[in-house]
Amino acid sequence: MRSDTRTAWPASLLDPSSMREMFCRTACRQPQQKMAGRGQTMVIDKGLGMHAFTDLLETAGSYIDCLKLGFGTAPLYPIDLLLNKIELAKRHGLIVMPGGTLLEAAVQQEAVPAFFETVCRLGFNGIEVSDGTIELSRQQRSALIREGVRSGLRVVSEYGKKLSGSIIEADELAFTADADWNAGAELVTIEARESGKGVGLFDEDGECREDVLDSICRIIPDFSRIMWEAPLKNQQVLLLCMLGANVHLGNIPPSDTLTLETMRRGLRSDTFSLGKQQEELLHYMI
Repeated sequence: MRSDTRTAWPASLLDPSSMREMFCRTACRQPQQKMAGRGQTMVIDKGLGMHAFTDLLETAGSYIDCLKLGFGTAPLYPIDLLLNKIELAKRHGLIVMPGGTLLEAAVQQEAVPAFFETVCRLGFNGIEVSDGTIELSRQQRSALIREGVRSGLRVVSEYGKKLSGSIIEADELAFTADADWNAGAELVTIEARESGKGVGLFDEDGECREDVLDSICRIIPDFSRIMWEAPLKNQQVLLLCMLGANVHLGNIPPSDTLTLETMRRGLRSDTFSLGKQQEELLHYMI
């Protein structure tokens, strides 16, 4: 039987930040509030086989909250493999969802009812509502979110375009986020694509547009329902240092799941002093 690392190591070495484990215990007592509790980690799966998928969940499943089968990959899996991945993810207590691009394709193909029927029949328990590639009216976007909620799914929406050079407009983000939350979305994700370059918060080199981040922080001071796509290490470090260990981060590559958790806890040199900042930054996450 696999031992629990929480009993194998001194508590001071498990979480030097002193905050991460407190949030984990709170989330475990209140699973219905998990998506809005401690800092969430959304991992993007771009085509893992079952062995790699199983290894990921055995090694780092405790540190994943949401697992997205990226883009439109879900229909391309052999059905038995897809069902096994969904079942295993849910067994680990994860939200598992297809990528938002698949729902955008369903809108374009006029197949939205079939999309929701199939998602529920296959056992997904979440969806991503986005318009990164197509254009959705505000009415359409809200209707899709509400349909997801009516179908018993956890809904994460996404703000931003996938076109290279797209930049976040803070005022528009705030308006969209409020409308999405009112429609039933639990988190609003800020687009950065899986490359982390040339879109949204990040420039062509993957560096943060700090003026954009500053404007977002002024208009949306509470990030408890905002998730930032940050697939690159330097992006994760910056957001952790600026917004705290419990900032929600998405589009994390599977191989970086455990690494991100060490940075959240101050167990890597990049964020070694993170724990000293937690009391000042805690109000962002609760």
